[in-house]
Amino acid sequence: MRTRLLGMIWFLVALVVFGLGIPLALAVAGAEQQKLFLDRLTDTSRFASMAQRPLTDARPESLREELQRYSEIYGIDVVIVDQDANPAVGSGRAAAPSPVDLTDPEVHEQVRAALAGTRPKAGPLLLPWDDEPLVLAGPVLVDGEVRGAVVSVSPTDRSRARMLWWWLLIGAGGVLAFGLALMLAVPVIQWILRPVRRLDEATGSLVSAVVSGRDAELVGGAHGPPELRKLGRSFDQMAASVGDTLAAQRAFVADASHQLRNPLTALKLRLVNLEGHVDEEAEVHRVAAAAEADRLNQILDELLSMARAESAGSDLVPTDVDTVVAERVADWRVVAVSRDIALDCVVAAGDTWAMAPPRGVDGILDALLDNALKFTGSGSSVELAVGVVDDVVRLSVRDHGPGLRPEELERATDRFWRSHSHQNVPGSGLGLAIVSRIVARAGGDLRLDLPDGGGLRVTVDLPADRL
Repeated sequence: MRTRLLGMIWFLVALVVFGLGIPLALAVAGAEQQKLFLDRLTDTSRFASMAQRPLTDARPESLREELQRYSEIYGIDVVIVDQDANPAVGSGRAAAPSPVDLTDPEVHEQVRAALAGTRPKAGPLLLPWDDEPLVLAGPVLVDGEVRGAVVSVSPTDRSRARMLWWWLLIGAGGVLAFGLALMLAVPVIQWILRPVRRLDEATGSLVSAVVSGRDAELVGGAHGPPELRKLGRSFDQMAASVGDTLAAQRAFVADASHQLRNPLTALKLRLVNLEGHVDEEAEVHRVAAAAEADRLNQILDELLSMARAESAGSDLVPTDVDTVVAERVADWRVVAVSRDIALDCVVAAGDTWAMAPPRGVDGILDALLDNALKFTGSGSSVELAVGVVDDVVRLSVRDHGPGLRPEELERATDRFWRSHSHQNVPGSGLGLAIVSRIVARAGGDLRLDLPDGGGLRVTVDLPADRL
C-alpha cells in the first residue's frame, strides 16, 4: 500500500511539475523570441526610413558605411533591394554588395511579401535547438509607394543561449519541487499508514490470541489521522470484548466440567450400590443408567481437555517425540490387548524432537489412539508411524475400522460431530477437535484420508526442533 500511495503521489507531482513547467518554458521561449523580433523590427524600420531618399535619388551607396558598421557591431547582415528585388546596397564588401542569399526560399518569400507592402511577422516559435537565423524584410515606403525593401538576417545564438539557461533553471526548479514533494510525502504516508500497519499486525495477533487464549495486542490511538485513531480504539474495544467472551466461555467449560464431576461420580456410586437391590425388570434400567453415567463422565473429561487445549499459553516447547510415543504406546497397548487388537508402532528415525505446546504430543496421541482402538474391531490392528519429513515431525495413526465417507472428512474435526454410521459407538465427537486445536497452536498441519484397504488415517505434522 505504501508503494501504491508513493506511486500515486509521484504521478500527481509529476503532472503538476510538467503542467506548470512546460507552459512556463514555452512562455519564456515566446518572450525571448518577441524581444528579439521587436529589437530587429526596430532596426529594420530605422534602415527602411534611412533608405527612402537614397533609393529615390538612386544613391543607395551612401548607406554602405552605416550598414557595414552595424554589421560589425551586432553581427547582423543587412541588404537593401530595389523594387525589382535586386540588391542595391548591403553590409558586405563593395565586390559583394549582398551578404544575404536572396535566392534562399525563406528570404525570397520575405522579400516578396515586403515588396507587396506587408509588415514583418514574428514567425514560428524559436526553440533552443533551432539554429536557423531570424530573417526580417520590411518595405521602404515613399509617399505610400513601395520603393524597395530592407532585409536583415540575425543570428539567434544569444537568445537561444538565454532561453536554454532559463529552461535549465525551470528544470532544476521542477526537480527540486519534485524532490521536496517526495521528501514531504514519505513521512506523511508513514504517518497515515502507521495505524493501518498496526491494525494489520493486531489482526494477526487477534487470530493467534483466539487460538492460544492469550491477550490480543492493542493497536492504540496515538498516531495517524483522527479517523484511523478512532478505528484503532474501536478495534481495541472489539478485541478486548472478544477476548473477554472467549475467556468467559473457556472458564465456564472448565468450571462446569469440574463442578459436574463430583455429582456425577456420586450418581455413579449410587447406581453401583443399587446392584442387587432392584428387581430383574429394573436391573436393565440400572445398567443402562450406569453406562450413560460413564459416557457423561467421558464427555466431561474431553470437555475439560478441550478447554485446556484452547486456554493454554502459546509458548511452544521442545518435546522428545520418541519418549512420548514409547510411553503412550505402552499405556494404550494394554487397552489394545484387552480388545484383541494389535498396536503396531514404527519409528523411522531416532532422537526426534518437535515444537509443541506442553503435553501437546501426549494429548494428540491419546485422542488419536483412543479413536483408532474404538473403531477397530477385534482381530485387526492399529498402526502408528513416526518420522521426520522436510523439517517436520510426522505422526500417522491408521485404523482398519469402517472409516468415513469422503464428504465427511472435512467435518470430522468439528466439535461434537459424529458420522451417522458411528452412532452406536461410544464417544463424544471431541477427540479430533482437540487434536485440531493443539496442532493449530503448534503451527502444524492435520490431514485425514482414506487409505487403500479401508479404515481411516490421521496424519499430524509438527514443526521439528532444530537442535
